[in-house]
Amino acid sequence: MEIQEKQDMASRLQAFHNGTEHRAWEWMGAHRVVKDGQEGVQFCLWAPHAADVSVIHEKNGWLRELSPMTRMAEDSAFWTCFLPDIERYDCYKYSIRTNDGQVFDKSDPFAFYAEVRPANASRYYPLNGYVWNDADWMKRRTLAPEPVNIYEVHLGSWQTKEDCSFFNYRVIADRLVPYLREMGYTHLELLPLMEHPYDGSWGYQPLGFFAATSRYGAPHDLMYLIDRCHQANIGVILDWTAAGFPTDAHGLFMFDGQPCYEACESDPKDMVYGVQKFDLGRGEVQSFLLSSAMFWITQFHADGLRVSSVQPMLYLDYQRTDGEWKANQFGENWNADGARFLRTLCDTVREQEPTVRMIASSTGRWSSVTKPTALGGLGFTAMWRDTWVQEALAHLEHADDPEALADWLSLSLLNSTGERFVLPLSHDAVSHGAGSLLARMPGEYHEKFAPLRLLYGFVMMHPGEKLLFMGCEFAQYTEWACHHALDWQDLDCEANRQMQTYVQALNRFYRDNPVLWTGDSTEQIVWVDRGTNHAGLLALERRSPDGERLLAVMNLTAHKLSGCRLTLRDSEEWCETFCSDAIAYGGAGEAGTVTCRPQEDGTCRLTMQMPPFCIRFFEQKK
Repeated sequence: MEIQEKQDMASRLQAFHNGTEHRAWEWMGAHRVVKDGQEGVQFCLWAPHAADVSVIHEKNGWLRELSPMTRMAEDSAFWTCFLPDIERYDCYKYSIRTNDGQVFDKSDPFAFYAEVRPANASRYYPLNGYVWNDADWMKRRTLAPEPVNIYEVHLGSWQTKEDCSFFNYRVIADRLVPYLREMGYTHLELLPLMEHPYDGSWGYQPLGFFAATSRYGAPHDLMYLIDRCHQANIGVILDWTAAGFPTDAHGLFMFDGQPCYEACESDPKDMVYGVQKFDLGRGEVQSFLLSSAMFWITQFHADGLRVSSVQPMLYLDYQRTDGEWKANQFGENWNADGARFLRTLCDTVREQEPTVRMIASSTGRWSSVTKPTALGGLGFTAMWRDTWVQEALAHLEHADDPEALADWLSLSLLNSTGERFVLPLSHDAVSHGAGSLLARMPGEYHEKFAPLRLLYGFVMMHPGEKLLFMGCEFAQYTEWACHHALDWQDLDCEANRQMQTYVQALNRFYRDNPVLWTGDSTEQIVWVDRGTNHAGLLALERRSPDGERLLAVMNLTAHKLSGCRLTLRDSEEWCETFCSDAIAYGGAGEAGTVTCRPQEDGTCRLTMQMPPFCIRFFEQKK
């Protein structure tokens, strides 16, 4: 048995170096074991350039002489130590001495838990012991066509205590999950929860790639939140960033006095998004990141990962000017190591957990993002269509040219093929000085709600999965800020309550109409009118593979359009199923009745009036 264990360990060590180890957390870091009949904690660390390493912790007074580590006999790049007196929640670090005598005290890269910032020691925390109650959900989880309507949340500012301090994961779960159910969302996406030192990074500058941030509680508390979501039939997508890490002294940067995780030629002055880029061409870094992704999927039952900051991983010249970057071996600007790693990541997840979603953030001009790797793609299941959101908001902000908006919407639908998209009205759209969605709509304050309802309706009609950032569902007027809760007091205003009611109804309308989520190809979109008789009037059909049809009619102008006539290609009668101008949603209720008359040529003519910035949906009478 001992011989077999040594052979298994040798195999895993080799896989770690080769970049193929995807479960390194099972043996790296701190784990409870029994050694020579004594129970204790075994520590394992990769520090290839270190002269010596010690475990410093609370119980040895943080003295590096008392708990030295030894090099592994199988591989001298790894250090181990067995300590019998370590208990749950005990704080520890690795004290690393370099060959030139410098000493660095580092957090455990594979720790599952850490002190609450600004403290930064790792905490010993065994993950076993949580009893999951989501077996039914895990069995039913699928990537088959289904409604995907995501509510994006930053846990530290969705709701807070009165003094703006954070709620525990469990308290958030007991508040958030019923809200998601009530609003009709199918998925929850959480901004990064990997441990990070700076609140203002929103989690996008992580250091603990295996540690759920202690701001909101312990790992089992996060498991409870995800478990509660699954029991309520809500999927959970975690933002996961692998582009890099900040240069805090206790973190990965110059881990043992030399570059281990970062590229050797990295310059801290050239960091993107405040992080040092990973050396994605190094096998050990690939194993570290592959293991991190699989850790959140397997240990926390994540239903998907949104890989953030993909562009810096794909392009050597991202946010750099001439002279600040080197071309690849082909003389071009794409990062071969980054693309290769992303393909390996998606293939590994698909092979190990085939029902998990892998979503790419904006990838710039990169093509074939969602095609299988065997066909030359990156292998993601979907990608954020960031530019679509930016362009849509830019057109709506200047709604005095409805023809330009109509042309853009038409082109948008034509460009919806070839990739599988998420349409993200995300945190990016309401931060960095952009203002809120409501504030960016045209008109005076009371006039802004109608175009926002139109935008939300168009997103639901457009091919692609849906995502809305928290607070946008009730039209928060101020820009999102991470250091305090959403402006829930806005719901004291009737207009905001009506917008929340509208989004709730629209979510359910989307979920209850498979035609909106079973077919996203342009062959299943049929144009009825592109402003032929009225500038700014658009009408089109969405058709499902099994023949279901849904007609969407939009007025893109700030004026009422009367006598709008639409000719449909058959004599079937149509009836209205949803209208954004309903009084219950804050509209004026001026849509009026619709006449539907069969024509001698076998077509059907609909005649209606369209209130300003209105979207109406119709279905064939059964």
